[in-house]
Amino acid sequence: MMTALATVSEVKATAKGFAVELSCEQQTSCSSCSSQKSCGTGIVSKAVGNKSLHWQLLTDKVVKAGQVVEIGLPEKSLLQSAAVVYLIPLFSLILGAAVGQWLFAPLFAGGEGIVILASALCTFAGIILAKRIAANLESDSSQQVKLLRVLGEPIS
Repeated sequence: MMTALATVSEVKATAKGFAVELSCEQQTSCSSCSSQKSCGTGIVSKAVGNKSLHWQLLTDKVVKAGQVVEIGLPEKSLLQSAAVVYLIPLFSLILGAAVGQWLFAPLFAGGEGIVILASALCTFAGIILAKRIAANLESDSSQQVKLLRVLGEPIS
């Protein structure tokens, strides 16, 4: 299980316990890396800034707004999302190139332009498909977030 620290944004009492809204900042390891000034990833992460993630969960533990908690997320959901986002467009590109090379190029007596166009169109379709599947996986993974422990008040 992957863990992260989050801050309690809001707490609402329900019949089953407490509905807790959490926020946590996505962190990269770029701040502690010695080559952050010459690395493309470090430059991009500085330009984009930190992304704030929001989670909701049900718990029976008593928490209040402002407290820092540790949450857990199963690795399976992260691996599924990564596989969808990276592999579906890649396989779509390969499929588009194969279809373009073996079907469209001989059919239209075209050259590489037909193959490139078929690859680009299939990749675009793969990206759209990956976005839809990833959105479903994200909503499923938000149901799997578990409150592991309450750490206390934030240091400000």
